Amino acid sequence: MTLSRRAALAGLAVAGVAGRASAQSNSITLVVPTAPAGTTDFAARLLAEPLSRQLGQPVVVENKAGANGALGTQDVARARPDGTRLLVQYSGYHVGSPAIVPNIGYDVRKDFAPVSLLLDAPQVIFLHPSVPAANLQELVAYAKANPGKLNYASSGTGSLQHLGTELLKLRTGTDMIHVPYRGTGPATQDLVAGRVQMMMTTPPPLMPFVREGKLKAIAITAGTRHPALPDVPTLAEAGLADLEVIGWFAVFAPAGTPEATLRRLTEACNAVVNTPEFRRRAEEQGAIIRILQPAELQARVNRELDEWTRVVREAKIQPD
Repeated sequence: MTLSRRAALAGLAVAGVAGRASAQSNSITLVVPTAPAGTTDFAARLLAEPLSRQLGQPVVVENKAGANGALGTQDVARARPDGTRLLVQYSGYHVGSPAIVPNIGYDVRKDFAPVSLLLDAPQVIFLHPSVPAANLQELVAYAKANPGKLNYASSGTGSLQHLGTELLKLRTGTDMIHVPYRGTGPATQDLVAGRVQMMMTTPPPLMPFVREGKLKAIAITAGTRHPALPDVPTLAEAGLADLEVIGWFAVFAPAGTPEATLRRLTEACNAVVNTPEFRRRAEEQGAIIRILQPAELQARVNRELDEWTRVVREAKIQPD
């Protein structure tokens, strides 16, 4: 091999490495603070490919579960504020966990810049078929007759599944045992297997099991029924008025991200959410599409953090 040929091949190798490094530095990572298979993971993966097309750069999903969502959330709070590492967040972790653990390691009012709301997802009360209850009234009666015998799952302490069920317990005077998991995916597996008997959660990951008859959906925590679950009554219809628990999933960037970068990300995310395909796939799984401007999203964060802090105090919930 001649020296000139060696030099040319070496040059190509260097260029290839540089190209790969450039592609990596140009990619966007969507950090999901849960295990795979939950609604947060569903929302991130629904967003990733079309967002990549919108922005013209690679978008990858990274699951970083642990510490009831705090591990992945802290990761993005401390990331370089350049728009390349974003948080796809679940409201239970964003406003629920800090309501229980004030020194959780991040401040949702100061450490994040809101980008885009992806999904609203009303909670649904799901039961394992072994529970002898076909509706909310029968569930409450069974729970009162068997205090401490019903185990309910959640994706972790401070999750909306946890806080929403504790609020339900307060309102109905029932005693059920909380079993926290590291994400909705593992919790769903144990619910379907009958190791736990109940979970209040967003519909997407559990809808297939309802269709197959492996789980029962008995009430929805929104003010209106959902088209994907037309036979499932609202809590008000089931006799429990003035109680709504709505989960949401949104994108946040680290605080300090340049305004121009945030605007570009917001416009791209909103464009994806507005597509018929995104809406169809989300609504098929029981989610609801709603566009909020970044300031409106942050106002929702502030309001719900205050609301769940009151519930934590009334229910005397303690951190693990």
